Amino acid sequence: MPRPPKPHTTLTLGQATFRFYLGDCVDVLAGLPGASLDAIVTSPPYNLGIAYRSYDDTLPRPDYLRWTGDWVGQAQRCLAPTGSLFLNVGAKPTDPWIAMDVAQAVRPHLRLQNTFHWIKSIALDKAAVRGRLAGELAEGLAVGHYKPINSRRFVNDCHEFVFHFTHAGDTPLDRQAIGVPYQDQSNVARWQQGSGGLRCRGNSWFIPYDTIQSRDRDRPHPATFPPRLPEMCLRLHGLPRLRTVADPFMGLGSTAVACAQLGIDFVGIEMDESYLKEAVERTRAAHTSA
Repeated sequence: MPRPPKPHTTLTLGQATFRFYLGDCVDVLAGLPGASLDAIVTSPPYNLGIAYRSYDDTLPRPDYLRWTGDWVGQAQRCLAPTGSLFLNVGAKPTDPWIAMDVAQAVRPHLRLQNTFHWIKSIALDKAAVRGRLAGELAEGLAVGHYKPINSRRFVNDCHEFVFHFTHAGDTPLDRQAIGVPYQDQSNVARWQQGSGGLRCRGNSWFIPYDTIQSRDRDRPHPATFPPRLPEMCLRLHGLPRLRTVADPFMGLGSTAVACAQLGIDFVGIEMDESYLKEAVERTRAAHTSA
């Protein structure tokens, strides 16, 4: 087995160790021990022409999907037998199949166990809202942020996919770790899983971005997800079964931030040194404020 490159930066935060690698994820993953990662939460380049600093996001589709198979093959080797790969992929109206094409590229290596919809923005009509909140709404409620689309053909795109892959499709999950309260408490008695007054959240997750004052300062990476997204993935997988979590496309370190807040060992890989350094600082700050 090839040796992994020496970590660019290693942090010890509390009881957790964070190793940050500068390089290509295929090369770094190839040097990690087999079955050494309990979960991977990541968002690779979507091949939609996003302006990354150190990566060409305009590969021919066959080359991009072949590369997807390469890194997923290495991730599969590194994933523990009951491990989870949470793969965030977006699309755009003029290229709606890219997320599905990526999922199909993973199919020879891992089994699709769940598909989640990350909702970035949601609008609720007053007529659809029940209970106390309905009385507080004059009209409706619109929450969250998205990139508006000026088009006569397409509507605004307010969601992305999070595909949950495992080795055999039978990895147990801690569904109530991200459970939500029953609206009607009389429903609790109807379900054996209703202990604690929580029900399964389901596969639609509303997670808005935090409001930022400056894109260049607060979110200098062109494609990020909020730390709440990997946190929910990890809690769903089951925190007691997590020893080491990885993100092969670390970016600004949202998964690292979630691990710092949860006290879990982390392996991050990033090919752009500027993004990596930013991720290290955000991880350190997240641990300090946790």
